[in-house]
Amino acid sequence: MARPSRPGFPAFALASALLIGVVASGCSNAESKVSADAVPTTIDIAENPDGGSFRLLTYNVQGLPVEINEGRPDLNLPLISPLLNDYDLVLTQEDYDWWKPDGLASGFDFVNYHGRLRAKARHEYQSPRHPGPEAVGIDLSQRPDMELGDGLGILANLPVEGDERVPWTGCFGGFSQDDGGKADCLAMKGFQVTTLTLPNGALVHVYNLNAESGTNLKDQALQVADVEQLAEHIAGQPRGDAVIVAGHTNLVLDDADAASEHGQDGRIWRKFLEATGLTDACETGTCDDRSVDRIVYRSGDDVDLVATAQVDRSDRFVDDDGKPLSGFSPIEVGFDWHPPAG
Repeated sequence: MARPSRPGFPAFALASALLIGVVASGCSNAESKVSADAVPTTIDIAENPDGGSFRLLTYNVQGLPVEINEGRPDLNLPLISPLLNDYDLVLTQEDYDWWKPDGLASGFDFVNYHGRLRAKARHEYQSPRHPGPEAVGIDLSQRPDMELGDGLGILANLPVEGDERVPWTGCFGGFSQDDGGKADCLAMKGFQVTTLTLPNGALVHVYNLNAESGTNLKDQALQVADVEQLAEHIAGQPRGDAVIVAGHTNLVLDDADAASEHGQDGRIWRKFLEATGLTDACETGTCDDRSVDRIVYRSGDDVDLVATAQVDRSDRFVDDDGKPLSGFSPIEVGFDWHPPAG
């Protein structure tokens, strides 16, 4: 399936008719836990402290307004919703649930997208709505074009706790794209962190991210800064805890692809993996280095994590005509876990 490379907010460049309030996000009073009638997935989560398995999905659902979207998120998000129930841990990107009060989103259908995505998701744990710019340290006077939250969400049947939102320290590109930016400053892009507890008590810090898009020199510098900021946060976690990082990196690792900026993207990503000790889960299967969606991980002192398979699930997330439900592939990884031997 063809993927747009380095997508930003392309239609936001049309800072006139198409900007009509369509830049917003789904409004839903999402809670940290859903009702008691929530049912587990079909996957055996294995409550045995001696080990088990779980299945993770990361998916950029491309939830930008239909008015500026090549796809039909208004129709596709409800189709995606029940398919998420096959996964124990789901990380979504471009699923917006916060927008500036009285901003461009007011009165438009975009505000219902988030609710549609989660309407049929039965996960026991569901991340709450983004808390807004002040709560994450963003000064609106310094970000006059900002309209949206970070678009990140986590659904889980495994017990998770916490919902830390960390915006990137910088961004490039507002409404006008005359400077070559991709309108990244319209959203509070960054990463989301929660902590998963396995049946043996081991902790896994789970990161969900959406990185700077674009390919010019400013974008490249910010992409370097993004992964450095992420690596520093991971280094701040308690030594010995396991880590999973997944999401939309906006880095093309195929050095032959023009979007990789002569291999710069690969160099950025490899440096990040070296700094954090993370392993790319795609090593368990066929790696598509054109994909900007990645899942990486490392074991901890109390748990060995093993990625058993990585699969592009574009075959499952399709409409009745076989057309993809997003312009990006849903990536599935199976994980086995067990206490360290000895």
